[in-house]
This record gives sequence, C-alpha cells and structure tokens, in this order.
Amino acid sequence: MTQVIESLSEISDRFDAIVLDQWGVLHDGTSPYPGAVAALEALNTRLAVLSNSGKRSDPNARRIADMGFDARLFEVVMTSGEALWQDIASGRVGHCSLCPITRGAGDAETWAEGLGVTLTQNPTQADAILLMGLPDDGPGAAEDVLEIARAKGIPLLCTNPDRASPRAGGATVVSPGALAHAYQDAGGEVEFYGKPHGPVFDAVAHALGAEPERLLMVGDSLEHDIAGGHGAGWATLFIRGGLHAGAFADGADTTQTIADLAALDGAPLPTYTLDQLR
Repeated sequence: MTQVIESLSEISDRFDAIVLDQWGVLHDGTSPYPGAVAALEALNTRLAVLSNSGKRSDPNARRIADMGFDARLFEVVMTSGEALWQDIASGRVGHCSLCPITRGAGDAETWAEGLGVTLTQNPTQADAILLMGLPDDGPGAAEDVLEIARAKGIPLLCTNPDRASPRAGGATVVSPGALAHAYQDAGGEVEFYGKPHGPVFDAVAHALGAEPERLLMVGDSLEHDIAGGHGAGWATLFIRGGLHAGAFADGADTTQTIADLAALDGAPLPTYTLDQLR
C-alpha cells in the first residue's frame, strides 16, 4: 500500500538523490507551487529534474531558475527533447529532415541548433515529424499535419509523451502524447522519448552515479513518472495536487483514489504520496 507522508523531508535521507518532474510538481507552467522552493532548499539531498519537455535541458533549467528555484539546487536537468537531440547528434537517429509541431514559434529552430538538420513545414518533404509541443488552446493544425504524415507513412518522433499537462488554476491541457498515441493507434510509426520509457531514467541515474534502489522519482503522473520510475527500479512519490488534483477533492479517500487512478492508467502503486511539495 502507498505510504501517505506529510513532507519530503520525512524520507529524503533514505535516498542518494531525488529526481523531480517539472510541471505539476515544481510549478504549474506559470509560477512555483506554494512551498515548493522552500521545501527543496531545506533538504540536504542531491536533486535532479527529469521532464517530458520537448525543449533541450538548458532552456528548462533557465525557466526553473526564472521561477525562483536556485539553479544550484539541481545537479542534473534532463529532458526528453535533450535525449532526442543527443541521439541525432551521435548518429543513433538518422533523420535529417524534420517537420516540427511546437507550442511556440521558434521552439524547433532553437532546439535544432548545432544538429545540421533541415526543418520544413511540409510534412511530405520530411523524414519524420517532430512533435515537441502543442499550443494551450488545442492541437489546431497539428492534427491535419499528422493525418497527412500518417497517410504517407512518415514516422513520428514524440518528445513529450504526456497526454495532458496541468496549468494555473487547476486547468489541464492536451499534450503531445495524446496525439502521438492516436497516431500509433491509427497505424502510424511512433518513437517516444521521455518518461515512462527506460533510457531517460538510465541517463539520469548514470549522470548522478547512483544505484536505482537509492533513487526516488517524484511526479504527478502515474502513467509516466510513477510507472517509469518503478520500471527503472526506483522508489516513487506521487504528488496528488498536480495532474490528478480534481480526483482528491471533497474528502476522497487518498489511498483508494490512488489505487483507482493507477488501475485506470495501468500503473503500479507509488511507494509514497504527498499532496504537494513541502
């Protein structure tokens, strides 16, 4: 059964390092969650961030710092976008012409710096579709691009496997993983980068020089953070106040609700749970 705790400090000394998700754990995309900065500053434990962000590590590290988290808190910041960039740079992935789908203008151009790949807005001229992000107001034209690509048999690289993401005020928005899974279900070829897939967990563990049983994954997604951490052999901590906050309203039984949500997602039970970082 999942152990309910009241603060991260209760268990921090059991681990060599604590790895945290970004959205839904540290911040809501706009500002830090109350108490999150102070909670991490009070720990005497090595910290890292593992985020399903289509952008590279450096822009994410800057965003976290701009929200008030001291950059020195985090020994490692790893993103799914960084993992794909490294694979292309090393030649493990051979695509050289990509049609990007992004949340904001210029995101793909910034991500591709130093790679020597060609970016095109015409999916029929691409070796692969690069699905980095989506505007908060919905998929929009992305679905049309993906329909053309699927009909042509063009593979999809998804650097954000999340199906939904939390935003300010308790809202959630559709995330790239939802479209990528639909693409796959319709017969399209998809390669996912990020949680819950093992390579990003292995990369963080290697960067920290820590054994799996001495690592804790903290996240608000049972499907991605908790399942991925469990699969990597890590302990896991589920944050209830992020993506699934609505399920815990009105006095819902904590452990039973977690069990129900995990069953829906086909995810294992987390080792611990906490309402929010404190």
